Amino acid sequence: MEEAIEAWEGEGGAVGRTEWWPRSTIADEAEQLMAKNINSGIILTEESALSPQSMKLERKVTKGRRVLQDSHRCRLNRRTSGARRRFFYVVMRPRTLWLLFLYLVASVPCASAQTRSTVPPVEIIIARMAQARDDNESRFRRYVVTRDYQLFGKERDKSKSQVIADVIFVPPDLKNYSIQQTNGTGLGERIVRRMLASEAEIAKDCLSTDFSAANYEFRFVREEDVTGQRCYVLELLPKRQDRNLLRGNIWVDATTYLLRRTEGEPAKIPSWWLRNVRIALLYGDVSGMWLQTALEATATVRILGPYTMVSRDVKYELGKAVVAAHPQQALKAYAGKISSTRHDSRSSK
Repeated sequence: MEEAIEAWEGEGGAVGRTEWWPRSTIADEAEQLMAKNINSGIILTEESALSPQSMKLERKVTKGRRVLQDSHRCRLNRRTSGARRRFFYVVMRPRTLWLLFLYLVASVPCASAQTRSTVPPVEIIIARMAQARDDNESRFRRYVVTRDYQLFGKERDKSKSQVIADVIFVPPDLKNYSIQQTNGTGLGERIVRRMLASEAEIAKDCLSTDFSAANYEFRFVREEDVTGQRCYVLELLPKRQDRNLLRGNIWVDATTYLLRRTEGEPAKIPSWWLRNVRIALLYGDVSGMWLQTALEATATVRILGPYTMVSRDVKYELGKAVVAAHPQQALKAYAGKISSTRHDSRSSK
């Protein structure tokens, strides 16, 4: 018992106690006194039990028992306290981690909502698109762009046809074209001629095909990076069945509000021979003008199978800003100048 009490004191069990009665002082003295009385043949009777010596002995024995009980009780309380601490560590720590996890999970939608709150309403985006388009058109100059068209079948590593064409543009709305070179099947040239004729027709009435509230309903889809630029992705919902309108998505630059990409399918199939038509347009800067610079169109032609038309702008020849009162005459004059210049360069070769 004495060793247990000393160990308990060494662990700090006696902290806070004002007095400690060691076993050797009380229990041993009580045992010695009882043994002395027994050896001397003294048997306590009712009268002798009330003697001062007997009462003193009884008090010492009782006190020793209390000390022993107090020691056991302290050790039990210490074990119970340690068990409680271990239980709190084992149970409450995972619970704390779980609550922290729930807090972090709950904070993610809040952060997403705060990020999304910076996106302007769709109406504001459309209005800024219209303003950016008007500003861009004010910077238009006459130009001639050389385009390379290639037609692919099932195999994308080998083209079936290649067409080189010049597209002449005179602001505000006049376009003309000329085929410079063809290779491969005649199907490619026929498709390119139809595409360029449709482009010239649309230029005369661009308001009917603009990405505006007059032609489309718009829905915000998400934010996305395109070539390192943050863009708003809007869904296009045509308001009428028109082969020159698209059902798909547009990527609007979040800074300039100019288009960076367009993908979709015609609101109306242009021909019975075509199925699964998909069109992708890319845009870029050309000497301060924001223009369409690349195209990829895929379709399944009945009987013939899948085809893909890819075009890219090869080079531009720019002129001064046009303020002429008769743009049609300017277009003819500019086209004639370009043709004569190329004819002279070929003759010199």
